Order: sequence, then C-alpha cells, then structure tokens
Amino acid sequence: MFEAIRENAGTIVLSLLLLGAVTGIIAKLFRDKKKGKSSCGCNCGCCPMASSCHKA
Repeated sequence: MFEAIRENAGTIVLSLLLLGAVTGIIAKLFRDKKKGKSSCGCNCGCCPMASSCHKA
C-alpha cells in the first residue's frame, strides 16, 4: 500500500492542492452570498435573474 502511495505521490499532492483551491473558491462564494455581494456585472435589464438579485 505504501508503495502505491509513493509511486503516485505527485498525483496525490496535486489532487489535494486542487481540492483545496476549489473548496476555498466555494467557501468564498458562500461568504459573499451571505454578505449580499454578487458577481453581477450590472445591466440588470438584460439579466433573467434580476428579480432574485434585487428584491424590490
């Protein structure tokens, strides 16, 4: 078992780094959503989701 881990150490490390990056991005998106921030580029007249972003 340890031999298989040793042979694939590069793949394992890279996978863990990518998983950490994706987890960080998702966590930031959730924090921004809770704070009311969005990645909207404005121009809400053309946006089909305008009613969910800006509640009147």
